[in-house]
This record gives sequence, C-alpha cells and structure tokens, in this order.
Amino acid sequence: MPSDSDSNGVRVWLVERTYSDDEQNLIILTYATPDGDRYFRKERALTSFTDVRDTTAAVNADQDDLGSINDSDLQGQYAAEAQRMQEVHDPDDVI
Repeated sequence: MPSDSDSNGVRVWLVERTYSDDEQNLIILTYATPDGDRYFRKERALTSFTDVRDTTAAVNADQDDLGSINDSDLQGQYAAEAQRMQEVHDPDDVI
C-alpha cells in the first residue's frame, strides 16, 4: 500500500462535496486523511460549462495546508469515507 505521506505531500481522500451558501457557483471539496484527523479544503468556482477540471478521488496536500478535526463525530465520518474511497478508487480516479 502506498504511503499516505511523502515528499509530494500528504495524500488525502475526497470525503465531501458541497455547494457554498455564501457564494454562487462555488463548490467546496473536502479531502481527509484515512484516520480522519486532518482535512484539506479546496474551493472551485464554476465559471462556465466548458471549464473542465476533474475532481479526483485523492490529492496530495502540503502538510501546512491541512487543518485538524476536533469533532469526534466528524472525524469518524471523514475517516470512514476516506477509507471507503481508498478501498474502491485509485487516487487519480475522476469522481
């Protein structure tokens, strides 16, 4: 099994995709470590239908860009989803 951390950053898995309530045409992608302890948030504006940017099952995030999850319920939810994604998808799979 590949390492979750290397010189390219920490591998995090897609656990949540939501639309922003505050901004129109903004999608928030949340990725988390398989243990659910850390998360990485990526915001993506939908500028047009021809603007194609793939969302992958996993990304490598810089250690400094990861936040901590202090809510045990959310941590469990993110851990379960990150592990599920890791089991059924390759990191570069388009989701």
